[in-house]
Amino acid sequence: MSSAESSGDGARWLDAHYDPVAGLYTFSSCVDLADLSGDGESRLVVGDLGTGSSGMKLKVYRGTALTSESTLLDLPAGLVAFFMDLHEPRIPAVAVASGPCIYVYKNLRPYFKFTLPTLEVNTLEQDVWQQAREGDIDPLTLKQMLESIRKKADVPLSVRSLRFLSLDADDMGEFVQLHKQQPIRRQTVITCIGTLKKSTADEDGVSCLVIGTESCQVFILDPEAFIILSKMSLPAAPTMMDVTGQFDVEFRITMACRNGNIYILRRESDKPKYCIELPSHPVGLVRIGKNVVVGCTDESLQGFTQKGKKLWKTVLAAPITTMAAMDLPTRGFQAVLVGLANCEVHLYRDKNLLSVIKTPDTVTSIRFGRYGREDGTLILTTKGGGLMVKILKRTAVFDERDNAPGPPPAQNVRLNVPKKTKLYVDQTLRERENGMAMHRAFQMDLSRTRLAAAKAYVKALESSLTPMSASLSEPLKMNAVVQGLGPSFKLTLNVQNTAACRPVMNLAVTFWYDQNLYRMRSPYMRIPLLVPGIIYPIQTFVECTSDKGISDIIKVFVLHEGRSSPLLTAHINMPVSEGLALN
Repeated sequence: MSSAESSGDGARWLDAHYDPVAGLYTFSSCVDLADLSGDGESRLVVGDLGTGSSGMKLKVYRGTALTSESTLLDLPAGLVAFFMDLHEPRIPAVAVASGPCIYVYKNLRPYFKFTLPTLEVNTLEQDVWQQAREGDIDPLTLKQMLESIRKKADVPLSVRSLRFLSLDADDMGEFVQLHKQQPIRRQTVITCIGTLKKSTADEDGVSCLVIGTESCQVFILDPEAFIILSKMSLPAAPTMMDVTGQFDVEFRITMACRNGNIYILRRESDKPKYCIELPSHPVGLVRIGKNVVVGCTDESLQGFTQKGKKLWKTVLAAPITTMAAMDLPTRGFQAVLVGLANCEVHLYRDKNLLSVIKTPDTVTSIRFGRYGREDGTLILTTKGGGLMVKILKRTAVFDERDNAPGPPPAQNVRLNVPKKTKLYVDQTLRERENGMAMHRAFQMDLSRTRLAAAKAYVKALESSLTPMSASLSEPLKMNAVVQGLGPSFKLTLNVQNTAACRPVMNLAVTFWYDQNLYRMRSPYMRIPLLVPGIIYPIQTFVECTSDKGISDIIKVFVLHEGRSSPLLTAHINMPVSEGLALN
């Protein structure tokens, strides 16, 4: 890391503003930059979460001053600025997703409210509440019936029923009297929001709203009439999204879902086209060019293609708190800003670390873009509610090695592929016409080869032609030498440890033989520590006790002391004795 990076990368960024008590509690999805007055100066629009239960507000900053503040009825799930018409002057509207509604502000005043369509209500649940309304069942019976429906029904219960099941027995009667006359509704909520250009890719082109819901659905809304233009479904509830393209031409919607997968939706299908399975749940999603960069809970940053092919992976020093894209069209520079829990913001281009920005507190949201009249502005909010503004220096230069993304230059060299010959074409036609017969012949030959290999392996085991250990942790090799004419024979076992550098210890050797034919002085012996590469001779004597002139096999087992399963087995064919041992 350079000296600039170790000191907070002051060589590339200017500290324009820092207010540790700004009182901004938000996330990257609730922060945007837009020219809300048409004067060429971009404002900072923030959906402030407040305390989580109160104090939710829509705040607008110009420079370092708070210029506008509007109260929100519920916690904001996302915020976007978009152009909803072609009227002059070209001033964008602000859409705030909160609960089941989208609140549209134009000229910083409430303009329109869109509510998600209601979901299907369980018919059994309706019947149970109807009985409670007529007084046929008491609250305890109502609770038992609702619990039974929740376990078996395919359609989830409404919020009213779920809230009723969580009450104590003393509060159930009052709850039923208060709500039994009201109709049952099942309403979903918005989890994420984005924008999609409608017909042109211009910066001030009209955009559609794209919203993801808790009911695993994605809606695309018309920017003027606020009707649903398209509806798509997902296997799980979405949490983050990235949108590219135009609705009337072609578009891709990349969705990160709660099941830990990323799904890619396209224009011609109402279901995901591709799926990216992640090793852990995603916490950040950014599109850079044609690639998708994902931050995961296992402290890793990964890059994928649009079709889900993994390109690279880098391990980070701390958990990821937030992510955002850094796009400088004037320089043709694109990178990813990653906020970490160790009070640092890392700038990555592919898997290369370009810059490290140290912050006084943990960063909760990041937004890079045009603020005021400065194009390269970095907006940060911290966990303690602070607001930081940094400006990229015009003289800032990143490492040239990291500024060249993509494959290595050697990959662009075209291979000298020979032209197709007549023989190749004839062979291709033959394979197409006789593909099934050729596959059957191949499978037959493959089965015969496997059978021959299995027979050879069994024969080698029975005759101990290759007495070598099959254990990778303790590889051993052994051969046996029999000396003598009889009736006494000298049996020598040469044991070798074939490991690279690991010694083997606590081994023993034992023999299995016919006691009517042979007698051994030491049928069980301990083996000393085996140093790798050295051959250890182990000697014993065998006496033949039979006068019938026959021989037999002596089996040798090498095993750990105290264990019954052998590491190595060998068979020794004893020669015919020319005499009889004396007792």
